[in-house]
Amino acid sequence: MQESVSTKLQTGIKATTNCDHLKRLIREVPDFPKPGILFYDITTLLKDKAGFATLIDLLSEHYVGKDVDLVLGMEARGFIFAPALAYRLNAGFVPVRKPGKLPAATQKHDYALEYGTNTLEIHRDAIQKGQRVIIVDDLLATGGTVEATARLAESLGGEIAGLGFVVELDFLNPRAKLKQYDVFSLLHYDK
Repeated sequence: MQESVSTKLQTGIKATTNCDHLKRLIREVPDFPKPGILFYDITTLLKDKAGFATLIDLLSEHYVGKDVDLVLGMEARGFIFAPALAYRLNAGFVPVRKPGKLPAATQKHDYALEYGTNTLEIHRDAIQKGQRVIIVDDLLATGGTVEATARLAESLGGEIAGLGFVVELDFLNPRAKLKQYDVFSLLHYDK
């Protein structure tokens, strides 16, 4: 019987699985949400149980042995991956939310969008000084949301151990604003 990626992770053997096959599970939707945009719809990957398991295994593999205390996920699709990854890494999960969604005292960070601003919030007691955190989301496009999340984590004393993504849009050059961080993405798109 062939050893699964999960078994390889548990025994410390690195999986050599090429994740390009996961791209075949992602639906490409032209002209969404507006004309001229090619949208990469990950819902078709999520519903494929083998594809989703492989995705979590490969994300986890990258962070095994990096002493991660917390995995942060941004609303909303980061909530899909961050808890599963936290479970695999024996770490805690911390949600990063839009304003007004968290019940206790929060720390907030405003950041610029192409046309306007947005705000993210985290509980003030979510991260203790010196805790190692990774931030996980479905997509790295311009890097603005993850940069704001990293600033929030750092403002609470967290140490950023890495930024992880399912998809990265290389043609938007998001890593330019994230040079100080270890950025890991499973799937890359050039257009």
